Amino acid sequence: MNAASLARLLFLAAIWGASFLFMRIGVPAFGPVALIMFRVAIAASFLWLASHWLRHKLRLTDRWRYFLILGILNSAFPFLLFAYAAQSLPASLLSILNATSPLFGAAIAALWLHTPLTLAVALGLAFGLAGVAVLVGQNVVLAGDTQWLALVAGLLAPASYSVASIYTRVHPGLATPFDNAHGSMWMASLAVLPLFLVAPVRHSPNAVDWTAVTLLGTVCTGAAYLLYFRLIDDVGPTRALSVTFLIPVFGVLWGALFLGEAVGWHTLVGGTLVLVGIAMTAGIFSGRGQTR
Repeated sequence: MNAASLARLLFLAAIWGASFLFMRIGVPAFGPVALIMFRVAIAASFLWLASHWLRHKLRLTDRWRYFLILGILNSAFPFLLFAYAAQSLPASLLSILNATSPLFGAAIAALWLHTPLTLAVALGLAFGLAGVAVLVGQNVVLAGDTQWLALVAGLLAPASYSVASIYTRVHPGLATPFDNAHGSMWMASLAVLPLFLVAPVRHSPNAVDWTAVTLLGTVCTGAAYLLYFRLIDDVGPTRALSVTFLIPVFGVLWGALFLGEAVGWHTLVGGTLVLVGIAMTAGIFSGRGQTR
């Protein structure tokens, strides 16, 4: 990996890690539904402009069912879950929970695609579950049903990402990666719209709130997809997957710097266990690798 690709990888991890910071900032004023409505609508508009600039026409009408399912599984549903969880959980914890997606992917692939569950993958799942247990048991004071529900939401979101990833794998060749991002974002907007009509903006957002949601939609969603696809073209999907390991680092860093979130030993130990588990399920230690 050359210096330019490494810089893109670090920048991508930094902006994806910042998405949890922006959700924590914006969700009190917008509420979970309105925040995600603006996020996906802004991202869809950004990608529409990018498609015109790249002269890349989206074939939406004849593949709308595929894009709708993908938009719900990969954007609307997990984004709403994370926004709900962001009301009570710190950005650092959310970023680590988000990194569990490859763990869910390995488990779901074994059940859905009958992929053999090797010893390394099984051990990886065990490490990952141990890390989540440490984070849940020590990093968060679970007082009341709200935080329990937030934790469940924070774990269901990466599971949904994994289902979406496998869904694209069982439907190969239907769309390019850019079309997957562009088409699914429009369908995610359509899916969230009915909820937005009954759950509009909660309070009066100020300039900071609008800045957070704008950056969330343009930079952390629209531009991040373009950067990710460029990275895949440069270094391949396996190396691009290493961004998964860096997102929690930046998520914890931004939470500590801008929100004053405490980083204790349990965050470090639990996060490390999760990352080791991801590395084992992805075949990083064996050199096998796994694309997403």
